[in-house]
Amino acid sequence: MVNKESIANIWSTIQEETQKRVKAEPVLASFFHTTILEHSSFSAAIADLIANDLGSSSVQPMMLRSVIKDAINSSEEILEGTMTDLLAAKEKDPSCRYLSEPLLFFKGFKSLQSHRVASWLWENSRHTLAHYFQSRTSEVYGVDIHPAAKLGKGIMIDHGTGVVIGETSVIEDNVSIFQGVTLGGTGKETGDRHPKVKEGVLLSASSTVLGNVEIGRNAKIAAGSVVLENVREGATVAGVPAKEVGQAADSVPADEIDHLIE
Repeated sequence: MVNKESIANIWSTIQEETQKRVKAEPVLASFFHTTILEHSSFSAAIADLIANDLGSSSVQPMMLRSVIKDAINSSEEILEGTMTDLLAAKEKDPSCRYLSEPLLFFKGFKSLQSHRVASWLWENSRHTLAHYFQSRTSEVYGVDIHPAAKLGKGIMIDHGTGVVIGETSVIEDNVSIFQGVTLGGTGKETGDRHPKVKEGVLLSASSTVLGNVEIGRNAKIAAGSVVLENVREGATVAGVPAKEVGQAADSVPADEIDHLIE
């Protein structure tokens, strides 16, 4: 369980491993200092990293940093979600060797944290600034998540490029999403029109889910599939349009990350 004490302990671990990396790669010493080592807390580092990425000539990083800190200080869920996402990336991605890597280099992870701030802004009726975060996140990270979309924690967006998540989408905890995934509507309908993704789901690369359909708990959506109907719990679906091709062999596809169809 993630709490203030565990966040502080994990941040201490991140700083210790970063000190070792400075010695191993002195060319990046200044980079590691400004992004990790000079910050007293995980929240301060997150605010600085996202603000520096999303700032522009007309909106200075310092202004965004203040907004992000306000969001984090106002909602414990943001920091809890951020740390849970970080741990999910470390546990699920075999290419991730250090806890600091998602924080520094993984645009899927950083896009999720930008969305958490945008979502807080949206809920507080600051829609224009929320759209700024959405737009810059899309430009910088290649991930487009509407600020009104509701995302749980422990989510992994791997690679990130081309992921689109629509306004009324709901994604529960512990879902793994790969590049090119779209959670969209079916056309010009209004209201509640986007997918609802239950916990433990694996959305493989370039899969598309359209409309207000439910992807059941622990389901697996095969790469390149187009889903137009509800998917039952634990099912594996594939094809265009997607059809059920079996039961997910893994108890929690989002954890196992097995894209093969049994």
